Amino acid sequence: MQTQTWADLFQIQPLASKIITNSIKRNRISHAYLFQGPRGSQKKMFAIHFAMTLFCKKRQVLDPCYECPNCKRIYSRNFPDVYWIEPDGQSIKNEQIKALRNEFVHTGVESAKKVYIIDRAETLTINATNRILKFLEEPDTDLVAILLTDNGQKILPTIRSRCQLIDFRSLDERTFQEVLLKQKDLSLNEREAILLSALTKDLDEALELHESKKVYELKEIIIELIYLLITKRKERYLYIHEKWLPQMKERNDFVQSLDLLLLAVRDILTVKLTNMSNTSFFHREDAFLKRSVTQFSQEQLLNKIENILEAKRKIESNVHPTLVMEQLVLKL
Repeated sequence: MQTQTWADLFQIQPLASKIITNSIKRNRISHAYLFQGPRGSQKKMFAIHFAMTLFCKKRQVLDPCYECPNCKRIYSRNFPDVYWIEPDGQSIKNEQIKALRNEFVHTGVESAKKVYIIDRAETLTINATNRILKFLEEPDTDLVAILLTDNGQKILPTIRSRCQLIDFRSLDERTFQEVLLKQKDLSLNEREAILLSALTKDLDEALELHESKKVYELKEIIIELIYLLITKRKERYLYIHEKWLPQMKERNDFVQSLDLLLLAVRDILTVKLTNMSNTSFFHREDAFLKRSVTQFSQEQLLNKIENILEAKRKIESNVHPTLVMEQLVLKL
């Protein structure tokens, strides 16, 4: 479990941290909050830390200890007075909110307080929204609602008006890299953090990518492909069938591999045009990067980027992925 303090979280989301900590200091905690901001802005992390702060048995001023039974159980989502709701399939359904109401008919199991956290609140069905609205219209002083959404405009005005709105900004790559490197229970180095931050700003997704190692395997395949484009271009079609396509198990694997290829080509173009050092795919001093910069013209690189983006659009439009990859590699 990665411990955090409100000072740590202030470095990630200053405004959100200030609003929440001020409400705790003044003992003026709202009955409902709407955390709104883009995916990857760490809304879920803030919700967990906030809940820990409310229930921690060994809290030091503002910060939860992360060590007491309450903190550990909240972190693992196994604390009865903190209730999580997430989409069941594509939406949060009426039955889920009904179960929440039934769960909270009685007082808190282990304390007087109760918290419920609704992730992706924009997916609430109409009936589920109406049930939540009844909760918010009759606030219980011992009940705190935390709604999380990537798109606050999709939340009905009747819900928004009954919540304290807290805006989360998108993290820049450097800030997100620092968040990743602080995950002490993972063997993650700086180059891996740089690559992951270029692919996603969602912490859970980044950690999943790192732990599965698939992204690093795909990276090696793409390096070999670029090498073939430089040295044995005629073998590129055979190569994707022997090495690349066998690694593709799901449609998302195709999208991810195209994202990596795009990062690689953009690195080559960036160094060619600006000689800047902020590369994501290659290490700046990589001899192969320098060779690629020399080998490809600006026009060739721009054409490759355009073709990769077109291939990604086709994949996302459900065109047969193998056909898309075959067409792409012939254009590279």
